[in-house]
Amino acid sequence: MDYAQTLNFLYNQLPVFTKQGSAALRTGLHNIEALCAALGHPEKKFKSIHIAGTNGKGSTSHMLAAIFQEAGYKTGLYTSPHLKDFRERIRVNGQMAEQQFVVDFVARIQNELDDLQPSFFEVTVAMAFEYFVQQQVDIAIIEVGLGGRLDSTNVITPELSLITNISYDHMHILGDTLPQIAGEKAGIIKDGVPVVVSETQAEVEKVFRDKAAAHHSPLHFADQEFLVQDSHTEHQHLQLSILHTPTDHGQQIALDLRGQYQGKNVLGVLMAVKLMQQKGWQLPEAAVHKALSHVSHLTGLRGRWEVIQQHPLTVLDVGHNEAGITEIVQQLAYQVYNQLHIVIGFVKDKDIEKVLQLLPKTAHYYFCQAAIERALEADVLARMALHHGLQGHTFPNVQLAYHAAQQAAHKEDMVLVCGSFFIVGEVQ
Repeated sequence: MDYAQTLNFLYNQLPVFTKQGSAALRTGLHNIEALCAALGHPEKKFKSIHIAGTNGKGSTSHMLAAIFQEAGYKTGLYTSPHLKDFRERIRVNGQMAEQQFVVDFVARIQNELDDLQPSFFEVTVAMAFEYFVQQQVDIAIIEVGLGGRLDSTNVITPELSLITNISYDHMHILGDTLPQIAGEKAGIIKDGVPVVVSETQAEVEKVFRDKAAAHHSPLHFADQEFLVQDSHTEHQHLQLSILHTPTDHGQQIALDLRGQYQGKNVLGVLMAVKLMQQKGWQLPEAAVHKALSHVSHLTGLRGRWEVIQQHPLTVLDVGHNEAGITEIVQQLAYQVYNQLHIVIGFVKDKDIEKVLQLLPKTAHYYFCQAAIERALEADVLARMALHHGLQGHTFPNVQLAYHAAQQAAHKEDMVLVCGSFFIVGEVQ
C-alpha cells in the first residue's frame, strides 16, 4: 500500500472514534499492551510527560513541547485528533512523521491487526511510541485521548503527570458527575510520579488528593502556587503577569495563543517546568519565555483562538463542550466588533442543550455539519438552537457555511468558527 491507501485502510478498516463514537472504543488496555509487546515495548524506551484533562490538554501539551524543543531537547509530541493531516498527531520538534514511516508501520503490524482487531486510536498510539523510539527523542509529551485510566496512552510511566481541569464531556463513557470524571482522569497517576493539577476545583480536589496519596505521588495544584495578576492582549500576544507566590518572583509572559483562558493552562505548564527543572532538566527561563511566545510556530498548533483574518476578524476555536464554549463566550467579551457571525456544528454525543444556552443570542448563526458519521445534522441543530433564541441558516457542509458567513460579514464584523475539531478542520 502507498500512503493514501494506508490512510484509507486506517480510516475504513479500523474502528474510528471520531467517525463512530463510543462504538469504536476498546475497553481496557489489552490491545495496546499486545501491540507494544509485538513492537518490543517502545513505551518503555523514552521519557515522557503524560497530560489529561477535559479542556486545555492540547494547548498544554503543545506549550510543554515548545519549551523542551526551545531548550534544545529532541521532543516528541502525540496529540489527537488532527485538523488537516493525520500526521499532525505524531511530531518530533514540530515536524510531522514521514508518510513512509506510516506506510511501513502499518505493514509491519499487519498480523497484529488481523489478530487483535484494534481500534484506530490504539494503532496510532503504538505508531507514535514506535516513532519516538526510532527518532531517539529525549522526551515525548503525550496527550491522553479520552479519560485516562483506560486510555491507550496509559501504558507509559512518565516523568510527570499533568491534569488540566475537569468538566462535563463524554459523560456516557466517563461518568455523569465531576468526581466520576475526575476519577477516570486521575487514572494516569503512577506510583511515585509527581502530579500537577492546573486548576483547583472544589468538587474534585479530594479525588486527586486521595489518588495521589494512594500512589505516594507528590501532588501540586498549580494555581495554589502561581497567580495570574494581569492578562491582556497586545502585539498579537496574550500578555500575562504571573507571580510565583512562595518566592514573590514575578515574570512577564507573552503567549502567542491569545485566548484569555490560556492563563489557566500556563500555570500548569509553569508548575510542570519547575518540577522538571528539579529533576535535572535544563529549562532556562529565557527558553521558556521564548517558546511560549512561539508555540504555534514551534509545534504547529492550530485552532485555539486562532486569528486567520483581520477584516472581518475571523477566529477558529476547537472549543466543543460546555466548559470550552464558556471560555469562548468569555473571550468574546474582550473583542470589538459590529456584528458577530458564528459558524457552528457539533457531534451527536455532546450535551448540546447546555452549550446552546451559553451562546450569544445577538449573533447570526450558520449551522452546518462536518463530513463524519458522528456529525449532528445541521437542520436538527438549527431546531435545537431556535429553542434557545439562536437564529440563522442551515448549510449541508462547513465550506458553504463558512463562505456564507464571510460574504455576509462586513469588515468591522467578526466571524467565529467553533463547536468541533472537525468543523474547524474543514475550514479552508
